[in-house]
Amino acid sequence: MPVTGTDRPLRTRWWAVGALTLSILVIGLDTYVLATALPTLSAKLDASTSQLQWITAAYTLAWSGLLLPAGKLGDRIGRRAVLVAGLAVFGAASVVAGLADDADQLIATRAFMGAGAAMIMTLALALIPVLFPDEEERKRAVTVTTVGTMLGMPLGPLLGGWILAHFAWGWVFLINVPVVVLSLAGVLLWVPESRDPSAPSLDWPGALAAVAGVTGLAYGIIQQPVHGWGDPTVRAGLAGGTLFLALFLLRQRTAATPLVDLRLFRNRGFTWGTIAFAMISFAMMGALFVLTVYLQIVQGNDAEGTGLRLLPMIGAMLAAAALGEQLAARLGQKAVILTGMLVSACGLGVLANAGSGYGIVALGLAVFGAGLGFSIPLSVDVVLGALPVDQAGTGNGMSRTLQNIAVSFSTAIIGSVLNSGYRDRLASALGGLPETARRSANASVAGAHGVAAHLPTGASGRLTTAADRAYAHGMSTALEVGTTVLAVTFALTLAFLPSHAHTTPPTPQRQPNQNQRLNATSPNPNARPRRNPNQISDSTPRGRGGRSAPHRGSGGRPPGNTTKEWRERSHRLRPHHSQLRSGRYWD
Repeated sequence: MPVTGTDRPLRTRWWAVGALTLSILVIGLDTYVLATALPTLSAKLDASTSQLQWITAAYTLAWSGLLLPAGKLGDRIGRRAVLVAGLAVFGAASVVAGLADDADQLIATRAFMGAGAAMIMTLALALIPVLFPDEEERKRAVTVTTVGTMLGMPLGPLLGGWILAHFAWGWVFLINVPVVVLSLAGVLLWVPESRDPSAPSLDWPGALAAVAGVTGLAYGIIQQPVHGWGDPTVRAGLAGGTLFLALFLLRQRTAATPLVDLRLFRNRGFTWGTIAFAMISFAMMGALFVLTVYLQIVQGNDAEGTGLRLLPMIGAMLAAAALGEQLAARLGQKAVILTGMLVSACGLGVLANAGSGYGIVALGLAVFGAGLGFSIPLSVDVVLGALPVDQAGTGNGMSRTLQNIAVSFSTAIIGSVLNSGYRDRLASALGGLPETARRSANASVAGAHGVAAHLPTGASGRLTTAADRAYAHGMSTALEVGTTVLAVTFALTLAFLPSHAHTTPPTPQRQPNQNQRLNATSPNPNARPRRNPNQISDSTPRGRGGRSAPHRGSGGRPPGNTTKEWRERSHRLRPHHSQLRSGRYWD
């Protein structure tokens, strides 16, 4: 049977949640600190634009490709062991990254950091159901870990700006080390080991196909904003990724020991909880992608100032996450998730119509953050609640993979819409500029500000104003896309997410339940047992209290069975009287 943490004191289990939250927080910190540090890395390492892209892309590709194998490996050899290995890899790679001498070395190191992040993110969340099998306690734990993940958004720019102002650039990576050490200590002290004792060996062909497919797809998505949809490398990445993912799905249907049990998607809680989580993440990352540039370049704030201006979103998110748990207990998870989507869509609508000041932006961020706080923790809990404990690592890895693909698509799609709107609106203001300056201004609002700095005062002001207005126009259009995505997801979730998600039973090969033992020939693992002459049925005469009357002519038991056998069988098969009254026993 799977190991649970219920034999440990409640306080110890909450200390374990703190250690898991800290391990997830370090990933968020690293992601957003790096976004702040990219301009500095360009200057200090003499990195080209392509190298800067790969400093981010190498991390994302390794993370995306290894989520599924990491989950399966944790289920087989131990979830805590793989989490510890992930923290060790991430911490060691952070040290090497902080001491890197050139951009190529940093790119290689970032790939190792992505591999460590895949192990951390997958297994940290997979351990929550192990620590808290009880549904209400699990919801609170999921809320805490999800909020911990979100804290990386404001803390990253704040911490990154402060580090770059007072220390060498390498400290943006070295700062990960003490957090990793604390996480490791907490995991080793308080987190119990758990594994699926009957887990089969890793499906290496399936794992390689999954890595190749997700990596190829992510590569095409990452490169698209730079080179466009018609670029051969973009098309090759998307086509190759799609092909390998198709081979992966075929392999999972035919392999004796598949990497992931596709029957998980028969559970509507898992399927639509994952879709809701992925699409909400799509809207969140798209909004952050356009807003950080707006706050920094258009409104003229530094990295620390940008982090401070994101605090209304984080504060509202924390408050809504705490309130959402209480509302879910009264109204149900589905109702609160749907409410969160509507509130987030309203927040994006406010941001899409923000002016040049910060007041409307702050209001939109608060409303948007409140919606995220309602919907994200509960959608994560729906996914975890739908997973059997013996498949927690693999199932969470699948969910996180789909969410990561959605985030990658968000940057590509929202970025493309933003750039298209920006260039269309800016085109009339670029007349008379040299070709080089025109390309630079057309590439980004930061490029336009750089060109304006070398123009006479009057021309500089006109170009800056035109670029800011063009960016605001593109941002508005991009946020409307995010609003549309949330609206479509709302409709689908309303239609298909069950009001009360049920946990998927363990796979029959590993832990056969009572019905499967009685009816081993049934091709459907969820099938009810077939009736047999020795089994109580609807037509069996009942005595008092809904109990069946004795079999006539056999001394109260079927012929050929001993008294002991009959007692054991009748005790095992006798339905509860409430099931007999409602008819649910035979449904």
